[in-house]
Amino acid sequence: MDDRQRLRYSRHLLLNEFGEEAQERLLAAHALVVGAGGLGSAALMYLASSGIGRITVVDGDRVDLTNLQRQVVHREDSIGKPKAASAAATLAAINPEIRIEALDERAGPERLMALVRGADVVLDCSDNFATRHALNRACVAAGKPLVSGAGIRFDGQVAVFDLRRDDSPCYHCLFADDAREAEERCATMGVFAPLVGVIGTFQALEAIKLVSGVGDSLAGRLMLFDALASRWHEVRLARDPQCRVCGAQRAAA
Repeated sequence: MDDRQRLRYSRHLLLNEFGEEAQERLLAAHALVVGAGGLGSAALMYLASSGIGRITVVDGDRVDLTNLQRQVVHREDSIGKPKAASAAATLAAINPEIRIEALDERAGPERLMALVRGADVVLDCSDNFATRHALNRACVAAGKPLVSGAGIRFDGQVAVFDLRRDDSPCYHCLFADDAREAEERCATMGVFAPLVGVIGTFQALEAIKLVSGVGDSLAGRLMLFDALASRWHEVRLARDPQCRVCGAQRAAA
């Protein structure tokens, strides 16, 4: 770390629990962020400003006027442009010293497998169950920690699934991929703008803790947030030994 970096990250370095060693780990880390919408906006900007050395952002959508109510990584002059490229431009302006890779694509299961293998931490900021389950399977297979977030209307949730821990469940333990749950999208259900900022920022917090080795992660817990009542509720999660995703993986390990 050079003198300019010590100044840039000085408020981290002043923390007894953090310090220069943790900041060095951030600078050497690679975060994969799937989704550059509401959740991804807040997560990406805090990852960049905190000094994650390499960020890969994956999103196949284009910026739309309706996004600007909550997707704060984008600007009005980005309307019509790929979200991944728009987000990368904002991140580069925030912190030009880090490496940012913008992938304008809807990554399928095989592609996600390859991307996850090269990352130190994965943030699921997507908006559909198919992507969430594919990303979870990739993280289980590669043994990479997954920071999952979701937000709709006034309700948000965030959790960490870290298969490096023997007691940690995976996303499939909580939400089976054959569940008959309706997809709830912002376009049809609406979303309170600051809600996704709260959840996305929480995702960045957990990702930074995971790669820096600071504090206790959220693994094994699900945090639920009611924005109307301004209340958090914690739910303890247990690994399902019969889980079709992580149960077999653990047994074979």
